[in-house]
Amino acid sequence: MIIVWILLGLVVLLAVVGVVMYNGLIGLRNKVEEGWRQIDVELKRRHDLIPNLVETVKGYASHERGTLEEVMQARSAAMSGASTPAAAAQAEGQLSQALGRLMAVAEAYPDLKANQNFLALQQELTSTEDRIASSRRYYNALVRELNTKVESVPSNIVANLAGVKRAEYFETPATEAVAPSVAFGGDSAVGGSGTPAVSASTQPGAVGGSSTQPGGAPGALPQAQAPGATQPDPTSDSADSAGPGTSGA
Repeated sequence: MIIVWILLGLVVLLAVVGVVMYNGLIGLRNKVEEGWRQIDVELKRRHDLIPNLVETVKGYASHERGTLEEVMQARSAAMSGASTPAAAAQAEGQLSQALGRLMAVAEAYPDLKANQNFLALQQELTSTEDRIASSRRYYNALVRELNTKVESVPSNIVANLAGVKRAEYFETPATEAVAPSVAFGGDSAVGGSGTPAVSASTQPGAVGGSSTQPGGAPGALPQAQAPGATQPDPTSDSADSAGPGTSGA
């Protein structure tokens, strides 16, 4: 009789442990999905900023048609709806490369570099890159935790029964992770007396710039306008990212 009670107790204990593991896996999977949705929001905001940036550059460098078309084609490819985070990361990395080349073109046009609308759009893009990088780190940390549980004993048994699968990381090869940035000599605010300079940097596994907390609320999109109008300077910071690195003169 005692053996029966012991066996019954073990069955109950295993059932409780299984339920706890199941709930933990489902909760973690939901967090991963929410983390990806946050990245998707910021990526869409990035895509929305690019046409205004391209139109502003076109006003000063209309003959740089090849570079401008390359950026728009990369944007279209990134917006086509990649089916997995890995595919999305690759497309976004190629878009970052195209943006880096666009910023290199802008370096050759002093009037464009001094245009306040261009600088405001650039700073807004940099701020968006920061939020993408922060959301990426948050998402990848959740993916790492979920994948560890899916592969570990005994939680892998519960994961198989519950249909919980490994999740994909959102990572970009270092050769593709190029995020544009703006740096200033002297005053750091847009419209200040400093001379703007454009630079780009690379960071393995990153799409975006330095970190802010995930879920930062997007502001209003700057619109393309006549040269000379001023726009405010969004914030950015400097955690491990593909955002502003070393500034070019």
